[in-house]
Amino acid sequence: MSDIIRQLAPQAVWTHFADLNAVPRPSKKEDRVIAFMKDFGQQLGLETFEDDIRNVIIRKPATPGMENRKAVVLQGHLDMVHQKNNDTVFDFDTQGIDMYVDGDWVRAKGTTLGADNGLGVAAIMAVLSSTDLAHPAIEALFTIDEETGMTGALNLKGGILQGQILLNLDTEEDDEIDIGCAGGVDVTAEALYDEETVEPHFVGYALTIKGLQGGHSGMDIHKGLGNANKLMNRLLFLAFEDFDVRLSQLHGGSLRNAIPRESEAIVVISPTFEEAFLADWDQWTTEILQEYKTVEPQLQISCTRLDSCPTQVMPNLAQQHFLRALYAAHNGVYRMSPDFDGLVETSNNIAKVTVESGRVLVQCLTRSSVETSKMDLAQALRSAFELMGAEVSFSGSYPGWTPNPNSEILEVLKAIYQKQQGAEPRVVACHAGLECGILGTNYPHMDMISFGPTIHGAHSPDERASISSTQKFWSFLVEILASIPSK
Repeated sequence: MSDIIRQLAPQAVWTHFADLNAVPRPSKKEDRVIAFMKDFGQQLGLETFEDDIRNVIIRKPATPGMENRKAVVLQGHLDMVHQKNNDTVFDFDTQGIDMYVDGDWVRAKGTTLGADNGLGVAAIMAVLSSTDLAHPAIEALFTIDEETGMTGALNLKGGILQGQILLNLDTEEDDEIDIGCAGGVDVTAEALYDEETVEPHFVGYALTIKGLQGGHSGMDIHKGLGNANKLMNRLLFLAFEDFDVRLSQLHGGSLRNAIPRESEAIVVISPTFEEAFLADWDQWTTEILQEYKTVEPQLQISCTRLDSCPTQVMPNLAQQHFLRALYAAHNGVYRMSPDFDGLVETSNNIAKVTVESGRVLVQCLTRSSVETSKMDLAQALRSAFELMGAEVSFSGSYPGWTPNPNSEILEVLKAIYQKQQGAEPRVVACHAGLECGILGTNYPHMDMISFGPTIHGAHSPDERASISSTQKFWSFLVEILASIPSK
């Protein structure tokens, strides 16, 4: 279907996007896409190099008459979130994304699309390869590992970039101009337990939650969507309290920055309680489905008897402590911003939960635009998990991006948007983790802004990019480059 994608307008952007999506590019496995991007720059005869952490930088001189304008850094990240539906057979390490057109949307078949941030990267490629666009000197900065640690941005050294203005192309609503974002920290809890042997007459069940929307753990955290890990814990808590259902295995969620869509638990129960448990299970699931019928209409919860019963489970006390700690751990919005209407200030996503073979692992991503609030929530999570005897670590901390409402380039973008659309753009700070705040630590005087085409469902297999919005975004970017202020 990539041939159909290549015929969409603006053709240069969609063609480069199709080329990019043919290259496997999971976070922390970017060798192939780095080589792809270096070859792209070199084939154009442009200065192309890697920095020490393997970000790719490509420089293009100003077009005639634009030499006295401020140099611009166009920035996007090369990696993409890899999520697929359970019933989709796909190998992200070897396969390119299988795309198709659905009305005004480009989608992928059963997987994430990679429009986050592939469309931004493709637009930068279109600028670099253009022969008819007016623009100042361009530095294209393609960072690595944005989705799982902001590694590229965190390790970009000062003095490499020469641009005075940075345009980050990683915003996902085309009427927004972002001037600030949240920082984040990973909170990880680990605990060990000695497994107990199951009594011979017990029976096993597989408990499954699936069909949740999932989504971006920053941009979608305020929507009240279901978190598979929290819903499964709720059911396990009730089953343990009322019927001494014991946990053998638990696997929920997959990525720290994606709201978990699925969870599966393997449990055992005494036949004495089996009939009563199944009756109450139906009642519990009916209640949950009723609660979430509006926001999660595809939610499915099942309980299936196993042919053979597991032989090992968590001890009673360890399971009690684990279920209570996870119940107490905050998930979702923690605090709304008092300074920006409608902006989530602080949140947490309980992203991945694993219980197996004597080990518990809980991984969370805590976000905030206020550093002290971020650490307040991180410490609250640490307290809950330490009460169950877990070792808790903080890692991958990165700063937020403090808004600059007096930005010169902001005024340029606002005027162009008003001219093109006949309406004012929304100037906002977002709850996602843009790289601008990190890059600003080593480039504090660079004027930064973020914008992009409309992308919905990022970080989930429902990810989709608007075709008409991409046309709007491209026209916006082209006029911005032609309107960059003089030095």
